[in-house]
Amino acid sequence: MLLYLQFMVLAGAILFAGVRIARYGDVIAEKTGLGRTWVGSVLIGTTTSLPELTTGISSVTYAGAPDIVMGNVAGACLFNLLLLAVLDLFQRPKPLSSVVYQGHVLSATVGILLACSVIVALLIGQRSGSLLWVSPYSLLVAAVYVVAMKLGYAHEKRRTEQMFDVLKAEEQYGAISSRQAWLYFSFYAAITVAASIFLPSTAVGVARQTGLGQTIVGTLFVALSTTLPELVVSISATRSGAIDLAVGNIFGSNVFNFLILAVSDLFFVQGPLFAFVSPRHIFSLVSIIAMTAVSVIGLTYRAEKKLFLLSFDSVVIFLIYAANVVALFLF
Repeated sequence: MLLYLQFMVLAGAILFAGVRIARYGDVIAEKTGLGRTWVGSVLIGTTTSLPELTTGISSVTYAGAPDIVMGNVAGACLFNLLLLAVLDLFQRPKPLSSVVYQGHVLSATVGILLACSVIVALLIGQRSGSLLWVSPYSLLVAAVYVVAMKLGYAHEKRRTEQMFDVLKAEEQYGAISSRQAWLYFSFYAAITVAASIFLPSTAVGVARQTGLGQTIVGTLFVALSTTLPELVVSISATRSGAIDLAVGNIFGSNVFNFLILAVSDLFFVQGPLFAFVSPRHIFSLVSIIAMTAVSVIGLTYRAEKKLFLLSFDSVVIFLIYAANVVALFLF
């Protein structure tokens, strides 16, 4: 009973702070001129993914459970992509993919590239060798992340300069200074991260009572609890009209989640992290690639109508996620 009460209190704190993170993230996007896409992908995406980073490091250092790390990362990415379909429910009357900025394709494609790199690392295992104890694929993931962030920054900066007059005319937060926005954002981000750090232990406690394995616990229960900030922030941003902030948060969080594997590998001194991880995670990684590819198709095609409450790409995303969950329990 105490575990459930603790979960409710922590979730309530994340809900309270997450709504305000979305608001002040939108203010920062306006004040800095970096745009909602980059701020959502990098600033908010990194902030909401810090719980996954904490969980990843603690899983390899204290628990010695590399499968929990991989499951947490894969599961968090799957939950984030499922969020795209959830946000589509809130976006009316047109599909979400038809109203957001197409520049999100950049971070989405980077996510696919990183997922492919991790699949290769899992298939090769020990044969890839290591630099000290770190897998060369971890270094590749870190390098791709840095390059992707620089490309995203340059792209958004160029776009902002081209649309300066339009963006200036649409200014919404004239009464809030840039300093205030950063202070409030940092304060509520700290609340979110602090609450999220303690959330996974509750989920693990409940999951272990069921007798499930590390792969399922990491991919479903730990990932669900650590992605709660993304859920709250993305829905809050969508409801306030900052849709690009929400979508940027989702794709940016996924890219950062793969960086977590590289950081965790650095702390896992027994050898290359990918050599100690179960190949069962490959199915989840393939699902991530498929769901991301479907979202890219949606962003490119930009359908004007929905099938009842959801667009076609959102329906496919739901189906892929469901298939992944079934496969985890069956295989």
